[in-house]
Amino acid sequence: MLSLLRPLAVSVALLASLTIARAAGDVAVEVRNESEPVLCAEKDNVTIKAISPEVRRFQIEAAHPAYIAGLVRDNWDADWANCDMKGDPSFTPPTPPRRITFWETIDYWLVGYTFPTFWRPADTTFRVGDRVEKGLHLVQLWKLGKDKSYEVLVVYPQDGYWRARPLPPEHLGFTSYGSSFLFGPIEQDGRPVVNIKEIEFDPNTLTFKLNFKDGSAGSLRLDSVDENRMVLDAVLDKPVTGGRAFVALRSMYVTEFNNDVARIAVREPSAKGWREEALMPFQGGKATDIWMGRTTHSRHNTSSPDMVFRHFSADPNPPPKPEKK
Repeated sequence: MLSLLRPLAVSVALLASLTIARAAGDVAVEVRNESEPVLCAEKDNVTIKAISPEVRRFQIEAAHPAYIAGLVRDNWDADWANCDMKGDPSFTPPTPPRRITFWETIDYWLVGYTFPTFWRPADTTFRVGDRVEKGLHLVQLWKLGKDKSYEVLVVYPQDGYWRARPLPPEHLGFTSYGSSFLFGPIEQDGRPVVNIKEIEFDPNTLTFKLNFKDGSAGSLRLDSVDENRMVLDAVLDKPVTGGRAFVALRSMYVTEFNNDVARIAVREPSAKGWREEALMPFQGGKATDIWMGRTTHSRHNTSSPDMVFRHFSADPNPPPKPEKK
């Protein structure tokens, strides 16, 4: 039983293992907590924003929780107790529900879906080479693992939500999604969203190129993915200003035993160690690295990954790779 398993606490050593040593040029961003309590486990009530008028490049990491090696049973069933969604908006897409395959190789393939309804109008386009599709609600990136293929990254083009996860460890064979993240100029439209005009996927570099509706642009490139973590390189063509966030975690928390994220740790400028706290009462601050995850099992999406935002830089160019000796 999960409740009988003794979870591993996240320590400073673990947090350090999730990030490479901070570079001298890393920017400290404002970390803002706009989370609010709810009773419904299917509502995203957790919002952690990163704000800076300087940042052009950073990394997003999804890593298995510290207790993954001892997890013997997962739980990803939806929990609709105490949920009332009757007031949510609903729009019918311009095309009937469908599934399309954009591109595939032996190792990867990209699939898009249109749902019967969605909470926002479907006007964002998705492009791969000469093929252009409008109105897709979900696009999935799949990767071939050791024995079969796994869905590792998804985007909802119409509201800008992304979900990422590593390949599953061998003893589980499957892991859950959990928290989502937003990338780009974040706006408020009933909930935090990123308004995207078009997404173009480059198969050669595994890069999603985004044109936002405010005229700016950005890209997310799959840097690496394995049985431990996924790393995405994020680049903006210009900083997000006006007090708006450029990246945010969206998740859910009802109780310590029913959540997708429960703890936060920040690496503050010049601090000798990490500052670790319960997420809901977190008051914010400045940080060069932000970790958000769990140290104890939850009945909801038990295997879902921890999320890390790190290496914030004002330089849009990647740092030089160390020379091989």
